[in-house]
This record gives sequence, structure tokens and C-alpha cells, in this order.
Amino acid sequence: MTDVLDHSREKPATQRQDDTAAQPRPLPLAGVRVLDVSQVMAGPYSCMLLGDLGADVIKIEPPGTGDQTRGAMGFKMKGPDSMGFLNMNRNKRSVALNLKSEAGRELFYELVKSADILVENYRPGVMKKLKCDYETVRQRNPRLVYASISGFGQSGPWAGRPGFDLMAQAMSGVMSVTGHPGGPPVKAGVPVADIGCGLFATYAVLAAYIGAKATGEGQYIDASLFEAALAFSVWDISEYWGRGTQPIPLGTANRMSAPYQAVKSKDGYFVMGATNQKLWLLLCETLQRPDLVEDPRFKTNPDRLAHREVLIEELEKTFVTRTSDEWVEALLAVGIPAGTMYTYPEAFESEHGRHRQMRIEIDHPNEGKVSNIGFAVKLTGTPQQVRRHPPLLGQHTDEVLKEIGLDSAAIENLTARGAFAS
Repeated sequence: MTDVLDHSREKPATQRQDDTAAQPRPLPLAGVRVLDVSQVMAGPYSCMLLGDLGADVIKIEPPGTGDQTRGAMGFKMKGPDSMGFLNMNRNKRSVALNLKSEAGRELFYELVKSADILVENYRPGVMKKLKCDYETVRQRNPRLVYASISGFGQSGPWAGRPGFDLMAQAMSGVMSVTGHPGGPPVKAGVPVADIGCGLFATYAVLAAYIGAKATGEGQYIDASLFEAALAFSVWDISEYWGRGTQPIPLGTANRMSAPYQAVKSKDGYFVMGATNQKLWLLLCETLQRPDLVEDPRFKTNPDRLAHREVLIEELEKTFVTRTSDEWVEALLAVGIPAGTMYTYPEAFESEHGRHRQMRIEIDHPNEGKVSNIGFAVKLTGTPQQVRRHPPLLGQHTDEVLKEIGLDSAAIENLTARGAFAS
């Protein structure tokens, strides 16, 4: 089946509303080939970002089942693929390949020869068992940049453990500072370890690719969810290393400034922050609370941090007299940071979310129009494009094989030898 998108006439998402916009320059990763040998989230997300920038991403999937995320999420779409899969696999081609078979590995090696980057996220040791590890494939392509994504890295006492976001959040310390004081453990609402690792892997892959272009030598990248989560812990671990005080959950508050959190209003909650002395004095003036300026408990930021709970109680005595929208408008008008607490639907459908095109739609052969999260950063000279819908399982197998020089007879021979069978 061919893609339903017309690539020759397609405009990037950031320009689709402007028919007079000039055609963009070639995407920065045009001509770069990526083998996506990953499943679920961190690896597929990283490879999708590369695809958005123009890379030719070939997703190598197990025959029959494909990426585990195709059947995940607990609810059915029109076709067999989940909405989660559809939101992490645009701009890719799918090749269904049995890496456990000798024929499948032979074909994999041929694909490696044509690739610039490979991303995999099997448990450490699995790719070596399959004879698809870095030391094996680099013999066929020394310039290959090979990234392994795992839960805890390729070495160390925890290396063999299953790699999931929940475990990484717990074991990195992230969950120790998430939630409210004295409450039960709470994970971050979004998969910060998974997505964070995907982002770190992407920046490492691009840096290594630039190096390989200059030297002709690729390299191996070892990325983990555990280390990605730790890398996000700047404020929290700074408090521990600086003061010797173990960080604790603070709800929506911030351990460096107060007030800086969600506060109660007449009709719910909103967020605000007076993160320096100038803003604090301006806040007291706006609330018409000169008593707070004179209160010795709130004189300086360290004082306010030490008395955070009573500070918020005092502020909420005034905040509960007006609605959240009224306070947000009033605070923003005088230069104090404030914001409404939106649900995801409200955020994506907000005037600003629509302006920034954070919900885009992709034509899909099974689903018709399918929603995708838009591009999180905007490149003005070479804006990202949705060039391909998320692929059907094995949709591009024949197409890719012919590109690397296999004719029909060779494909039939590989088929007979189990290269594409589950």
C-alpha cells in the first residue's frame, strides 16, 4: 500500500494555512537514513523527531505483532493501531523483519550498510544475542551511529532490569519529590523518564552524526531512562548538595522561591509566582495587603520559604475573594507571572495552542483524519513536515528491499527462509 499523502505538493505544518508561503529549503536531515529498531516510547519518540527533521526512518518491526504500542492503550481505533502508536511513529516506513532468523539478520546487515543512525531499545544483551549489536554491525558500517536506549544503561548492577518509566521515576528519586508532603507516592503525570531519554538520545545521536561526517567514524551511545530522570533533578539535588537537606514533595510549590505555586481562588485554583523581592512587593500592593510587607516572616525569600504554608494561607485569604480568571488577568496586568490551570483538551484547543499548531491532523488509510501532537519547536528556515502517516505494519517492506538492490527472486528466497515470518 502506498502512502496517502501527496509528498510532492505537501506543505509543512507551520505553513499550511498560508498558500503564498515560499517553499522551504530541504529539511536538515534529508538524505540521512535511520534504522528504528525500537518499541513503545523512548526509542520511537527519538526516531520520530529525526523523521520530522527530514530523516528517512525505517522502522524494523517483529512480523505479526509489530511494535508493542500498536495494540496498547486499552481502547480500539478503527484499525489495529493505537492512538499512542500513531502519535510516536509519523514520518517512518515500516519493514517487518524477523531478526531471530538467519535470513532476517542477513537482510538487516544489508540495511545497516545503507544507514547513518541506528536506535534500539531492547533489554541489554538482547541485540548481542541476535547478532545485531554494535560490535557486530560496525564491521559492516564503521560510520554508523548506534544508540542503545534502556532502563538503566548497558552496565552496572541494575543494567539487566526491565526499563519502564515508572521504575526509572521511582529509582531516580523523582517520585520522592512528587506529590504533596506526607502523601502517598506519586509519579509525574507525564512519562518524564521515557520522553526525557528520547530527547537526550536525539541530541547525542545528532552530535555523533556530525562527528561521523567529519571523521568517517561512528560511535556507540548508551542512553538510559534512569539517567535521563536524574538529569532533570537540578533544583532538587542542588538543595541536597548545597544544604544537606533531603528534598521532599512540595505539591505545586517550588523549593527555590515562594510564593510560586497553585493557590485557591473563589472558583478553584490558578498558578502564580512572585519569584523575587520586586515581584513580592508588587504582589502585596496588588492584593492591597501592606501587612504582608511588614510581617517579619515574609521579609525575604528565605523567610518566605521557611514559612511557606502560613504564607499561602495568608495569600489565599485574599485570593478566595475573586475568581481564577479575574486574578490571572489582574496579576498579568501588573507584570506578575500567573496562569490558568487547563486540562489537556483546554490547552490544545486554547487560542494560543491553536495558534502554535500544537494539534495537527494526518491523513491515515485506516483512521481517516488522525490527530497528532504538533512540533514542539519551530524551525523557521526549514520547518518540520509530516511527510508520511504512521506506517501500517510491514507497509514498506518490499519498497525498502528494492531500494537496497533486492529483486523479486531474492525477496522470495528470503521469504522462504523465514525472514518475514513471525
